[in-house]
Amino acid sequence: MLKRHLSDWRSPTVRGGALALLAAALFGLSTPLVQRFGQGLGPFATAALLYAGAALVALLQRHGAEVEAPLRRSDMPRLLAMVASGAVIGPVALAWGLQRTSGTSASLLLTLEAVFTAVLAWRWYGEVLDGRVKTAVALLLAGGALLVLDQGLSGQVQLLGLLAVAVATVAWGLDNTLSRGVADRDPGQVVVVKAALGAAVTTALALAWGEARPPWPAALALLGVGATGYGLSLRFYLLAQRYFGAARTGSVFAFAPFIGAVGAFALGERSASLLLLAGGVLMVGGVLVHLSEDHVHAHDHRALDHEHAHTHNDGHHDHPHDVMPKGSHSHAHHHSPLRHSHPHAPDLHHQHRH
Repeated sequence: MLKRHLSDWRSPTVRGGALALLAAALFGLSTPLVQRFGQGLGPFATAALLYAGAALVALLQRHGAEVEAPLRRSDMPRLLAMVASGAVIGPVALAWGLQRTSGTSASLLLTLEAVFTAVLAWRWYGEVLDGRVKTAVALLLAGGALLVLDQGLSGQVQLLGLLAVAVATVAWGLDNTLSRGVADRDPGQVVVVKAALGAAVTTALALAWGEARPPWPAALALLGVGATGYGLSLRFYLLAQRYFGAARTGSVFAFAPFIGAVGAFALGERSASLLLLAGGVLMVGGVLVHLSEDHVHAHDHRALDHEHAHTHNDGHHDHPHDVMPKGSHSHAHHHSPLRHSHPHAPDLHHQHRH
């Protein structure tokens, strides 16, 4: 069953899972790097550099209006809330906490982000959490619990630092859930707006707080970390939500802490143990359970008018064109009522209740 799923790259589950894993890998590796290059820097300045790097890489990845749906003025309240939670509170709390605890401990505690994302997606969007998804989330959380327990037994946990990291997970869980509402927009544009506003706000706060100017080597390193771990990672996260929904993307993204712990080990933190290994095995199992999900039932599509990037070979977009476009394109289009049955995830076209 799992082999069949993994071999079908057209499956929304596999596409969403792969994109979420890629986002998790980039973000997970960024945590120990932020700790290394952010030593001695203020948390506002660190956050500003991370999101400045994210904005720069997003500007290089912009597509034309014919490929992706642009942001609208009505999206601004949601974007501002995403900036406040995900580009100000989250990175500032993480940067502050990283200076008061180990990179491994901080990376592992970020597992909590998946819990808040899944619960909020269930409450706000009614995303179904069936037995397989609950099992996957439980495996991921159990793995994260073992990893945090490992740090506690080794005496490396510092309470204030971990509390700050926990605040970051709450902020990013809220940010992840809010971003579900703009997952059909141009991801490059979303990242540019969010990152640029986040960098501007945290820069202003760094100046107001009187934080010292970062040295050039550290500044360039943090810009690079922000470009990959925050810019590219957010882009892949938004694309994953298109195929996979907010709850599933968030729980697969929970693999990021284990990747971060491995990165911290590679950078010199020698805190590996049997508990760390066991936690990693549980988290890998959780991801595999997600990728093997087979959610099939007869369902109804109501009449719908919207705009987003799409192709004409997915069974949901059969509207005519004078000249049929090749590949992905974006324009306002209409969906007629439809009832059918096929494997699906809670993507843009499958937000029905169960």
